[in-house]
Amino acid sequence: MENGRSVRLKCSRYISCFLQPVTAVGYLEQTRLHPCYILPGSAISPEHPDSRTIPVMPNNILSLLPVATVILIISTTLPGAGTSQAADLEREQRLADEIVEAILDGEPVMLTADGHEFLGIYTPAESEPEHGAAIILHGRGMHPDWAQIVNPLRVELPARGWSTLSLQMPVLEKDASFYEYVEILPEAIPRITAAIRYLQAQGSKHITLIAHSCGVHMSMAWVEQHGTAGIDAYIGIGMGATDYQQPMRKPFPFGKIRVPLLNIVGSEDYPAVQRQAKALESLLNDLPPGSAQVRIEGAGHYFDNQNEALVEAVIDWLETL
Repeated sequence: MENGRSVRLKCSRYISCFLQPVTAVGYLEQTRLHPCYILPGSAISPEHPDSRTIPVMPNNILSLLPVATVILIISTTLPGAGTSQAADLEREQRLADEIVEAILDGEPVMLTADGHEFLGIYTPAESEPEHGAAIILHGRGMHPDWAQIVNPLRVELPARGWSTLSLQMPVLEKDASFYEYVEILPEAIPRITAAIRYLQAQGSKHITLIAHSCGVHMSMAWVEQHGTAGIDAYIGIGMGATDYQQPMRKPFPFGKIRVPLLNIVGSEDYPAVQRQAKALESLLNDLPPGSAQVRIEGAGHYFDNQNEALVEAVIDWLETL
């Protein structure tokens, strides 16, 4: 029978033939685990500047374990390993339960995307003929009747001849970060497509997509995949909002926008939003005719006490198209 040292050496050689060093992100120090190896092709996020490769130690206890066991340990101990972020459907249902009974203007409608039913609020234009229709996307963690920005737009636009369809967008827990929301942006894409089809079925011929804050990121994920097929105009409000030290990982796909675009920015909005507005200035001439940028003095990211000015800016621009 071989002694323990021989077994360790053979196991270590066997593992090293198949494995390569793991890139650490400070996790080893936090958990006090010994360095370990993972299969080629696997990787820890390269976004951390303090990443480094740590060599295996001859007395590493993992060298005594079969390869499959090593992989299992890694997959169950590293943060986020083997998992992916998904929208919080239970919270979404709670939001729907809370607001449906309180809707005073418009009617709740249930739309379907990827086999999941989600709430929309449809409010038809009060005058005939309808000028057009607008899909409204709320910001991070909100709902389709949110008192700021969303409700004023979805209620006031119909009074001026525009039908509105305000959507429940995917949500996470209340304290979720921007980067966590980045993981669920793809879940918004089929919802926007479902909304376009719903409005087309109502007979709407001119559809505008209006998005605020995180809703802009979700709508741009849709643009990245579909371009602007199915809509006739795009309005962004508070474009480019992120969290502190969580910059956008890639620019918005303005090159895929083939319809007039309006960006509305408050003079007191976040620095990231101001930077996006400044960058967009140089791109306006390359966007379709009618594209513009409007600055509302005194408005912050949520347009507190400035909802009337916001609605007027939207309507004034739509009437120019």
